[in-house]
Amino acid sequence: MAKAFADTYSSMDWTAIFCSPMQRTVLTAKPLYEAIGIEPQLRDGLKEINYGLWEGKTPEVISREYHDDYIRWSADPAWNAPNGGEMAVTIAYRALQVIEEIKQNYSSGNVLVVSHKATIRIILCSLLGIDVGRFRFRLGCPVASISIVEFSSHGPLLKVLADRTHLDERLRNLPGT
Repeated sequence: MAKAFADTYSSMDWTAIFCSPMQRTVLTAKPLYEAIGIEPQLRDGLKEINYGLWEGKTPEVISREYHDDYIRWSADPAWNAPNGGEMAVTIAYRALQVIEEIKQNYSSGNVLVVSHKATIRIILCSLLGIDVGRFRFRLGCPVASISIVEFSSHGPLLKVLADRTHLDERLRNLPGT
């Protein structure tokens, strides 16, 4: 998937790449940054949601072990965190600091941000004025998709949401993507 992305988008004129420091995002960005010769700038603000004690557990197990907390989180993850994890508003705060850094330092050009499904959806909700507590239900963001936001004097404009045309049909239809 990462190679297909790089093959399709390496001809674009990239100004910078910002990336979560987590291994899977760095590996996802690698084919592109090697092709274009721009090292990614790693930012903790782009990390995936911290699921705390829920990490690696299925929703069924979480519901059984942390039932009331899971119900609260399911109803409003903006203000209810997984046990030991992060609220969506916290993720929005840390991720939008990175977006502001990009806007301040790169007023023109294409900047690639490589992050994670929940974090990307929270960023998009925040930029578009959508309640971040609805991030799981308002915007789809499949694996290896690209969304394009253009910033202007009128604010952020979502030009593309979750495009995966750079992937062949087999990759687009892999389970879990």
